[in-house]
Amino acid sequence: MPDGSKRLFATAGIASEARSKYRFLPSAALPPDLPDGPVPIADMANAFGVTHRTLHFYEEKGLISANRIGLMRVYGQDDVMRMAVITVCRDTGMPIAVIQELMGELRNADSQEAAEAMFREALEVRKRELTAEMSTLHRQLQQVGDLLDYDGSIEEAPLNDNQDSASLTPQERRCLELMAEGYSTQRIARALDLKHDETRDLEAGIILKFRANNRFQAIAKAVLLGIVQA
Repeated sequence: MPDGSKRLFATAGIASEARSKYRFLPSAALPPDLPDGPVPIADMANAFGVTHRTLHFYEEKGLISANRIGLMRVYGQDDVMRMAVITVCRDTGMPIAVIQELMGELRNADSQEAAEAMFREALEVRKRELTAEMSTLHRQLQQVGDLLDYDGSIEEAPLNDNQDSASLTPQERRCLELMAEGYSTQRIARALDLKHDETRDLEAGIILKFRANNRFQAIAKAVLLGIVQA
């Protein structure tokens, strides 16, 4: 038997052993036009739109494994299938450590349904993370927009009937300081030992005193007036 054939059988044996570690994998779209046998690294990289360096990185993290046919680095079909799952995860922004954990769990999947359920749960977790990130981004965008809309004219929007902080009660001042530190209404309520509705009314009163439209404008004006530190 030629040496090349021996290497091919050796490669197939290693791929078969690797496949046994992942009896079931969740459904993920596979790139078209890939060969049925071992896939050269160049074809693997092109198919998934990554670099050779990325594939080496995934190998170092134990997510995929490569073999050789002569001098050519190749991947088995099981690696192609794992790479499809990894690509979906990376496209959602999952950290590599989370992907490693997920792939480790998938090794223990005892049915296709179990593998699909594990994958779906990981995606649900990522969805919740992205939703939280979007909420944070929306708040930050609103704050930036409010600050940009505010022209900085202290004279146009002083505290009602007073140019200093005397019109603020001690409780309002403390609430304002916490608002400036980025505390949410719920956290302020705990810090001041108030009910949520009481804290919300307290914040609303502060915003009204600064003739602001929201807490961010009130904080900005308070900083400009020197009442609180940013």
